Amino acid sequence: MPIPGNLLSATTSEIDPNTSGWTPKLNCTIGLGVGGRVGDGCLSVRSVAAGEMQARTVSSYPVTAGTTYQVFADTAGATSTGERIGIRWMTALGGELSITWSLSTAGASASWHRVGVAGTAPVGAASAQVVVSSTETGASVSHYWENVYLGLPIRTTGNLLPFGTESTEIDASGWTAEVNASISRQVPVVQWGVGNWTAGGHALALTAVAGGNAAAVAVDRPQVTPGVEYVAYAYLQPPVLTAQAWIEIRFYDTNGNQIAAQRGTLAAPGTGMYRQRASMAAPANAATCSAAAGLTGASAGQTLRLETVVIAVAPSLQAGTVVPYADGGFEQGVAGWTVASGAATIARTTPWGLASMEGGYALSVASATATTSVIRSARFPTPGGAGLNWRAQVVAHLGAGAWSSVTVRVRWYDAANVDLGASGGTSWSLPGPSWYLMPTDAVAPATATQAAIEVTAVASAVTSVLHLDMAALWQVLPQTAVTASDSGGYITLTLRELPVDYQISVYREGADGLRSLVRSTAGLIDRQLITSDIMVIEDHEAPMNVPVLYRIQLDDEDGEPASRRSSEPVTVRLDDINVAWLKDPGNPQRNLRVMVQTAPDWTRPIEQTAYVVKGRRNKVVLTGRRQGLEGDLAVVTRSDEERRALHLLLDSGNTLLWQAAPGMGVDDMYVAVGQAPEARMSKLAQDQWRTWTLPLIEQDMPVTTAVNGAAGRTWQDVIAEFATCADLLPVYATCEALLLDRRTG
Repeated sequence: MPIPGNLLSATTSEIDPNTSGWTPKLNCTIGLGVGGRVGDGCLSVRSVAAGEMQARTVSSYPVTAGTTYQVFADTAGATSTGERIGIRWMTALGGELSITWSLSTAGASASWHRVGVAGTAPVGAASAQVVVSSTETGASVSHYWENVYLGLPIRTTGNLLPFGTESTEIDASGWTAEVNASISRQVPVVQWGVGNWTAGGHALALTAVAGGNAAAVAVDRPQVTPGVEYVAYAYLQPPVLTAQAWIEIRFYDTNGNQIAAQRGTLAAPGTGMYRQRASMAAPANAATCSAAAGLTGASAGQTLRLETVVIAVAPSLQAGTVVPYADGGFEQGVAGWTVASGAATIARTTPWGLASMEGGYALSVASATATTSVIRSARFPTPGGAGLNWRAQVVAHLGAGAWSSVTVRVRWYDAANVDLGASGGTSWSLPGPSWYLMPTDAVAPATATQAAIEVTAVASAVTSVLHLDMAALWQVLPQTAVTASDSGGYITLTLRELPVDYQISVYREGADGLRSLVRSTAGLIDRQLITSDIMVIEDHEAPMNVPVLYRIQLDDEDGEPASRRSSEPVTVRLDDINVAWLKDPGNPQRNLRVMVQTAPDWTRPIEQTAYVVKGRRNKVVLTGRRQGLEGDLAVVTRSDEERRALHLLLDSGNTLLWQAAPGMGVDDMYVAVGQAPEARMSKLAQDQWRTWTLPLIEQDMPVTTAVNGAAGRTWQDVIAEFATCADLLPVYATCEALLLDRRTG
């Protein structure tokens, strides 16, 4: 799929179907290779003679001086050395200012691996080109390039650390050696997923100066909220299999003193790149945080590499769960889990990747005898009081031996930690080696304020191993809920407990039984892939004053129907018949309620050609199909704010949705708006009222339009990139541009 924000065309980036976006620069010829990662094509660069060869993009792409840009590509060459990629900065007259080069890769490989670099456009730069380079030992040696990107830096959404610290694509200034270490940048030969755009290129290299512990820490100190759980993670590449590599999340008070830390140690299965996590709730007096990494007991000269370092709010393994990530994901140990009774022992699975549903680890329950054991989590708060329904859930996997049953219960406690007993629970079997979802429901008893997840496992063979992962406990809320916002003119549809990796289709159904697909940030929701167990959809195209309900269809990974849901009927109201909604389906933040002055007098054009036939009384008329409605809608804006809002709505020229109250003689209609005169209502200069004549042409519902949004960005992402509000002014023209991350230039 295309790389979001790429300045390069698809042909130039993916080298499909031709090499028209590229040209030789030094000592090479180019051609269309095969075996690419994004489609079959790739750029084949062949040396004319031994030595360095370079190719560049044909086009130059506009850049803004002082702005940071990133470039990366996947490359392959069995004998090549000196592989690197660069950004060639050009003047307005097409002259070369300089080239920002990446470091060369640490070795050669016939497998696809990634190179990349980022740099700030220098003063005088007006455009940029991508330059790729490798050094060959002789003539007629081919090197291959694919999946090329040039654009603004791609960073992990939600990361508290800035792009430079996360990726080290600019330099290593975001890190400092802490103990017995030197830091630098390297470009290891690693094959990353073709769509993993935040990984690859430069890695932070932490080298032990002498034997012993070695560590480095990020310079940045992003702010945190006490009580919120955060997770730090990175890809770690240990120097040897036996190395003790770790990542740590640290918390500091307002004076900069470290007050808490949590370490996640990698149980590496090899010397590749493995993502390791460490999570912890920010203490009550925490103000900032940071990430550190290192080696325990390193030998002199050993190097630990880090890639894609992130600090973020810890993810919820289930929407609404009260179980912290550390206790639900087992990424750094067993957390608060204990063996309440029985012969079993518990530990984090090892090595990384041996068994897990999320992350790299799971909880391993091992029983040397064929007996019953009870495994219990820590206690977690269950707010809301008695009578509420709660659901506990684990995902289980047969590791070895046999287990005749696994029973999941909720054990309740009051505020004084007094045990109030356990629920009846639900028993499950493990018929095979797959992962099985095991939920159970329980009602909170009187005085209950806390609960624990309890798993009773019955081993039916000696030396049996059970793996548990993704433990969660949450209050059961309606799977499908709807609410109407009359002031906003939309309906909010909330879908909970969705099966991840299934496909979903959502329809709006009126009283007449007719159905229409509902629109989301990914377009019309028609067999969209489910990536989260909860979806919140704002339906801005729901009709006014008419009850509607929603039909949800879920299909499994193979596209076969799995289940269906329906919502309760809901109505969004437009009480004033003198006003109507004008909406942009792709930009609901621009939707506007306006006063109608005069409804259109409709015409329906038709293409006709009349021919006069000699000797006949009547003409012969060739007629096309009669077209949709056309007419002028006169509306009134009553303030400068409304006037500016209508200008913003009309600026894009997008197809709009016009919605009036039922009974006004017009149905909801998608329209294109022509030239729109704006006139004063009176001759008084201070009068803010304006009359608008909007020429409307009926349109079909746009089917490819998706709802624009922040794509998961929050203010924390803005803070991670910009130091002050003043820094935003030259980058974003409007608040909407900030919301959508549409940067000037």
